Amino acid sequence: MEVLLKPAAHYGIDVTLLVTPNTPRERIEAIAAQAQGFIYLVSVTGVTGMRTQIEDRVKDVLLELRMVTDKAIGVGFGISQPEQARQVMEWGADAVIVGSAFVKRLAESSPQEGLQAIESFCRSLKIAISSD
Repeated sequence: MEVLLKPAAHYGIDVTLLVTPNTPRERIEAIAAQAQGFIYLVSVTGVTGMRTQIEDRVKDVLLELRMVTDKAIGVGFGISQPEQARQVMEWGADAVIVGSAFVKRLAESSPQEGLQAIESFCRSLKIAISSD
């Protein structure tokens, strides 16, 4: 029996493609042309997780992406501090993607305390990226 899979777009799901600090220009152009929704710029080389600093190369890649696309660009992987979120927004990102920092807060205490820590963290991120 043959199983036919419908493309993600059939279900209203955009395919999100990733660019890294080491992605060559030709590949950046190809990704920008094929990406749906937004482009995910990975801010680190290596595995995901919290970092103390965002690689300076991310700023250069953001500029390269801006030259080849008008699609939104979200930066993630390794962002764990409000200052890092502000930095990537100042560099030109449209969005900041945070994951491991949330998981860490949930894992460090009770579920209720973890949720309160996440709420507080989200507020600090919002303040950091606000343009007001």
